[in-house]
Amino acid sequence: MAEDAGQAGHTGNAGRREYRTEELARLAGITVRTLRFYRERKLLPPPRREGRIAWYDDHHLARLRTISALLERGHTLNGIAELADAFDHGRDVGDLLGLGEPTEETPVRLTPEELADHFAGQATPENLAAALELGYLGTDGEEIVHISRRLLEVSSALVREGIPLADVLAAGARVREHADALAGIFADLILRHATEADLPRLRPLARSVVEAELSLALDRRLRGRDGRGGGGTPQEAR
Repeated sequence: MAEDAGQAGHTGNAGRREYRTEELARLAGITVRTLRFYRERKLLPPPRREGRIAWYDDHHLARLRTISALLERGHTLNGIAELADAFDHGRDVGDLLGLGEPTEETPVRLTPEELADHFAGQATPENLAAALELGYLGTDGEEIVHISRRLLEVSSALVREGIPLADVLAAGARVREHADALAGIFADLILRHATEADLPRLRPLARSVVEAELSLALDRRLRGRDGRGGGGTPQEAR
């Protein structure tokens, strides 16, 4: 190779490190033939062209390392291609967070392989698309951003308990609808008797009411399942 192995790539016009085909393949630990195969399968975004020279950057290198990691975890190339397409067409993290960071939830940055590890092989293109649609996930280059550490940890815990991720996400969509309705109820209540400036201060009270009501509802439901509360659904009990 013409380039010095200790001087990887060169700085392109945009100030980013760039690599020729042979150098990118070497850094990614694959052959040039494999790199070209991935490009033909559209697993990689197109390189920047300068005449007949193809220039790749760190975004391409990160994608190649992700492909290798997912292959090691048993994913097929077809599955990886679908995942890559979902990442490329997913919502940008800026769109996901909207006007600012969540006030109480902590976003989590993940690589695709870390996300796969969280969900024990259930990070399929279908589940990823559902999570993107819900707004749980956004993309930032080759990183994935989950909107809430608590939701991520609860979701992965439910999957470890044997509940399919698809069912967890479907339940999450229903919970989202009810949560939006509850938020509307409390916002309307407060705004009828206070000002918008009071919303942040009174927000913990709203959360406490929801937590208490959910706890009581679970008690009623579990007592019904145990045969100690007369059975039936909450609607039947009324």
